[in-house]
Amino acid sequence: MAEITAAIVKALRDKTDAGMMDCKKALTECNGDMDAAVKYLREKGIAKAAAKADRDANEGVVRAIVAEDGKSGIILELNCETDFCAKGDKFQGLVNQVASTLTASTAKDLDEALQIPMGEGSVEEGIKAACSAIGENMSLRKFNRLSVEGAGKVASYIHAGGKVGVLIAVTATKPESVDSEAFQTLVKDLTLHIAAAAPKSISSTELDPKFIAEEQEIARTQLIQEGKPEHLLDKILPGKLKALYAQSCLLNQGFVKDPSITVETLIANIGKELGDTIAISAFVRDQLGA
Repeated sequence: MAEITAAIVKALRDKTDAGMMDCKKALTECNGDMDAAVKYLREKGIAKAAAKADRDANEGVVRAIVAEDGKSGIILELNCETDFCAKGDKFQGLVNQVASTLTASTAKDLDEALQIPMGEGSVEEGIKAACSAIGENMSLRKFNRLSVEGAGKVASYIHAGGKVGVLIAVTATKPESVDSEAFQTLVKDLTLHIAAAAPKSISSTELDPKFIAEEQEIARTQLIQEGKPEHLLDKILPGKLKALYAQSCLLNQGFVKDPSITVETLIANIGKELGDTIAISAFVRDQLGA
């Protein structure tokens, strides 16, 4: 019996785009013969999806599920090739199966999610098998899980029939605050705001330094092209940076329902009303295909 190494399994996976467990089984059945294993997978219909793997899968749906106790939730993006497929019962059934499977799991990120058992294999293998059954290239493109400990709430919002999804975790210090109408309304408003305003981070400290540097360089170039003197650039650029934060950072953005106040001020006002400290611990905004 030939030794089935991880490298050989990966090579077969790269060649066929089949799941890792399917590749290992094929190589075992074929005594390590790569060509025979490829044929084996094709005969089983598993490698059929490989022919579709090069086709773009930019349609699909964003789905979010929050636990009944409101302490945790997941958000995922499952892609297919056409909007027609995305609206079909078979694809929607697959989305429901994947979402419920991952909700019940402990997967924290996409890599873990793909390996969670589903049916007779893994989530990844189940999706690949569905490629053959449905006839389109499909993939689980994104997966995130958020949770809160103590007083707080996880909430979700799906916009435009699954084209945009938001998952947010908001904390407080007192359980009674979480049960209040003011807190519940705030959390809902925050999900709607995030869907509309598409912030990149909660605060400026969490923005990618590379993104900031690139934006600053673009602003500097634009100012030079506008004829601004070189010696004035260092005085003008801080204002540009402030504008960048107002556009990109959730707390700095003008609240969509009342642009006269920032999201940070909104949260502070509700906290003052409840006699509590409220904070956004995390959020995920997923836009289909982005």
